[in-house]
Amino acid sequence: QVRLTESGGGLVQAGDSLRLSCAASGLTFSMYAMAWFRQAPGKEDEFVTYISRIGVSSYYADSVKGRFTISRDNVENTVYLQMNSLKAEDTAVYYCAAAYRGTAQAMAQKGYNYRGQGTQVTVSS
Repeated sequence: QVRLTESGGGLVQAGDSLRLSCAASGLTFSMYAMAWFRQAPGKEDEFVTYISRIGVSSYYADSVKGRFTISRDNVENTVYLQMNSLKAEDTAVYYCAAAYRGTAQAMAQKGYNYRGQGTQVTVSS
């Protein structure tokens, strides 16, 4: 059974940093590209960032470029999202997703095989 479990969310102030983690189990992690999405209250899911299977390439939404960094550890089967200079508009439930041999383009269109339940990030202004 595939499971993606996010952690690290919380309540922070604008300008603060958070590091989210997504632990994967039940799959061959290195065969899956990973991505982070977020869903703010009353809004559609938004693609945030993507990382390739071995972490060679990454891609970011314009809204987070320069502030967020995605990384992965294929030994620990975990993908991370380092979020700096947080803004109130970053408030959302953040979830990770996995796509078998996925591409950035496909994952940005929610082309993934599995997703986690999410972790809440709240940024107060």
